[in-house]
Amino acid sequence: MYPILVRLGHFELRSYGVTVAIAFLAGAYLAGREAKRRGINPELVNQFIFYVLLAGLIGARLYYVAFYDLGGFLRRPFEILAIWKGGLALHGGLIAGLLTGIWFCRKNRIPFWQFADTLAPAIILGQAIGRLACFLNGDAYGRPTNLPWAITFTDPNSMAPLGIPLHPTQVYELGLDLVLFFILWSMRTRTSYTGQLFLTYASGYAMIRLIVENFRGDQLLIAGAVSAAQILSVIILIGSVSALYFLRRKA
Repeated sequence: MYPILVRLGHFELRSYGVTVAIAFLAGAYLAGREAKRRGINPELVNQFIFYVLLAGLIGARLYYVAFYDLGGFLRRPFEILAIWKGGLALHGGLIAGLLTGIWFCRKNRIPFWQFADTLAPAIILGQAIGRLACFLNGDAYGRPTNLPWAITFTDPNSMAPLGIPLHPTQVYELGLDLVLFFILWSMRTRTSYTGQLFLTYASGYAMIRLIVENFRGDQLLIAGAVSAAQILSVIILIGSVSALYFLRRKA
């Protein structure tokens, strides 16, 4: 697609970085608005965004490095820092974000589930916009296919294989993420207990990744055979559904 938006001499403005920045800004705005509605100080959301941005980027990059080509990155350690070229694994960012959220809520004495419910719609909206970044960059590309809606990347700066019709997995996930966003947005005033919205997000996104991962051509594999994202998605799905059950009984 369009990995590089502007090139001036040695300076490059990459679509990946610009779109990810838009995703964070959109998520921050929506989370602040929802916090105000729920009676939470929006300034706490702004503080959390700073921490989660840093932790999420580190977690997403380290996850990618660990499962993509750890040996290659260790031989070229400076490339670990080149996140503007792509190579951020969403699950790594989500794990780091969750741990940061637990720490932040304990530090500021905020009920974790209440804060998580506040952020849930913003998180999935940010993820949807983030998949647009992957589409523009050729990241998170699909397997070869002859389907009429296949996408062929031709820009030599794309991360996807060139000249081969591929499943538009970025678009698949973007669409499913938006469906989940609208479900959460409609639920946010009608939940029965605290934690329901966030756990619905967690279980919903786990199912999305289980589906989309079947069409991915750049899977991060464990032992070269099993999709790391699908294993983690199964764990998240089981954990979130179990937590939904126990929180409902507790309520």
